[in-house]
Amino acid sequence: MRHWLFKTEPGEYSIDDLVAAPRGSARWDGIRNYQARNLLRDEVQVGDQVLVYHSSCNPPGISGIARVVRAGYPDPAQFDVGSPYFDAKASRKNPRWFCVDICAVEKFPCLITLQHIKKQTALANMTLVNQSRLSVQPVSPGEWQEILALRNGPSQA
Repeated sequence: MRHWLFKTEPGEYSIDDLVAAPRGSARWDGIRNYQARNLLRDEVQVGDQVLVYHSSCNPPGISGIARVVRAGYPDPAQFDVGSPYFDAKASRKNPRWFCVDICAVEKFPCLITLQHIKKQTALANMTLVNQSRLSVQPVSPGEWQEILALRNGPSQA
């Protein structure tokens, strides 16, 4: 089992939306970055655990945990001309974009803000701190444990 951090904009899809989804499960789609696509397609597997990170908000931070329930498969939105994620260069025979299905595991009692994460010396090498734009990121076992230790603390916004 591996650990990941998936970014989302809470105005588009939040941890609350995932928790409220039927069976607490949803497709994690709309990823349009090749590095993140490759991780979803080739490395993210069923049973992997995911930190759900709210980005493009004030403050950004980790809001909860999800688990992968379906490994990478072609993102159907790339074939839908009515979707903002439509890609005219994609075909069913040669898909360009991939997604996974995740289910909610836990909503944290408070957001673990990026500002607070950056203050933790044990998290100094975390991809989030050093390559913050990537929407799908690996998380080491040590980083995972550090984040879990922070989940019940007060917000550090």
